[in-house]
Amino acid sequence: MGCKLGKLVASQGAKGGKDGPPEPPAPAPPDPRLPLTAKQKYNIMASWKGISRAMEPTGVYMFIKLFEEHAELLDLFTKFAELRTKEEQQGSLELAEHATKVMSTLDEAIRTLDSLDQTIQYLHAVGAVHRRVPGFHKEYFERIEQPFLDAVKTTLGDRYTDNVDVIYQTTIKFIISTLLEGFDLGATNPELANSYVDYSAS
Repeated sequence: MGCKLGKLVASQGAKGGKDGPPEPPAPAPPDPRLPLTAKQKYNIMASWKGISRAMEPTGVYMFIKLFEEHAELLDLFTKFAELRTKEEQQGSLELAEHATKVMSTLDEAIRTLDSLDQTIQYLHAVGAVHRRVPGFHKEYFERIEQPFLDAVKTTLGDRYTDNVDVIYQTTIKFIISTLLEGFDLGATNPELANSYVDYSAS
């Protein structure tokens, strides 16, 4: 009888019986649309908090780097197209306002990575609304990649490790590719642009 009781207890323990600890739920499988592991996603969302506390200076630095590399893009911005020197750009309230708006777009994308459908829908709308910007070509989205990485590195300082660099590179490439998809989708679905929400105004 003792042997039978021992087998019963062992059997219940193996199945997670009443007295045994419940088995933890299986982790959700990674979403193949996001080129980040679960750990990388967690790391960038945690790291981004340091950027979100310095949105304006990070954004201004990003745009100054952008205009250093692509001065012709200044002509897209009627409010500060005449600002041709770094010093003028640093002191421009109009540039700071636009930089903060762009950083708010990136902030919304990164903060909602746990709800990827929301992230993608938002970035598609942002991409589509850029079809309404006179003189804008979709490849201009790609030109923000390196200035963005330079700005993030400057803001984070020593916290910008090699591992963090890889994660930010992967993330900005994902954001840009999703913006490009939205720009293309806007050609056949003009109403997509109407779903754009300007979070910098909230």
